[in-house]
Amino acid sequence: MKILVQTLIKLAGNEQGILHRRLRHVIQSLCFLGAASTLMAQYVRPSSPTTTPPATISASPSARIVAPLAGYRFPNGQNYVYGVEWHFFNAGTVAVKMDSAGAQQRVTAIGDSGGVVNALYKVHDLFEARFDPRTFCSLHISKHIAEGSHRRQAELALDYARHKSVFDDKNLKTGESRHTENEIPACVTDVLSGFYYLASLPLEPGTFNTFVVSDGTKTTDVTAHVEAREHVRVPAGSYQTVRVRAEPASGPLKGKTTIIVWFSDDPNHVPVLMRSKLGWGTLMFRLQRLEK
Repeated sequence: MKILVQTLIKLAGNEQGILHRRLRHVIQSLCFLGAASTLMAQYVRPSSPTTTPPATISASPSARIVAPLAGYRFPNGQNYVYGVEWHFFNAGTVAVKMDSAGAQQRVTAIGDSGGVVNALYKVHDLFEARFDPRTFCSLHISKHIAEGSHRRQAELALDYARHKSVFDDKNLKTGESRHTENEIPACVTDVLSGFYYLASLPLEPGTFNTFVVSDGTKTTDVTAHVEAREHVRVPAGSYQTVRVRAEPASGPLKGKTTIIVWFSDDPNHVPVLMRSKLGWGTLMFRLQRLEK
């Protein structure tokens, strides 16, 4: 209790601007984007679903997105609900779901602040990502941000024919908007779909895969190492899992940020526990329940 009180006092003593910036980082992480925002993407060569072998241990350091194996079943209709902790506090909840959207796959995430974070900085963020189920290449990302007094709408389209990302961002309070276009490689995933991409891989301990993540404005290679099998307990139950550590493979953030995900050790590869270690703190995502 003494530690709790001291921590609350420390939080309250921060300057308002510093506190809000840190809370915004926490809130962005509520929808995985903050948790993976430092894992953004650089170069990849296109992979053919008919010629590219499964991504187990890499034969070269080059990054690539590996198409799903024939017959792979996406976890459509499953809703993962996570509780998020920041510095031992309840920071909020995240609900993530995948479903089919015509010829595309759609991932939606809703992040809501909770506990001490909600008392200081109320948040309700909505994210949607779409990708091609044949290749796992991301196609479109939509973000509606409601953080404190901030209201924004962002749309990102990935135009592979032109090798361009098209990003439109609008401040819904002031009406100010910006439009930018940036170069992208032949195929990328995004920070939301990327967790499903990892789950589609074989995930055998001792193997790794280097892939590309993009938010439309910057890109980086990310290497995911499948480390070991472990038994973990979360509010949703006890699971035998496979532990995967993902981190930037190059650039200024190499060695400075890490995301560890515990996937269920079964064909579903449900991400039951996640830990994001960033410069401003550590976030824990614990699966509360799995809704079907």
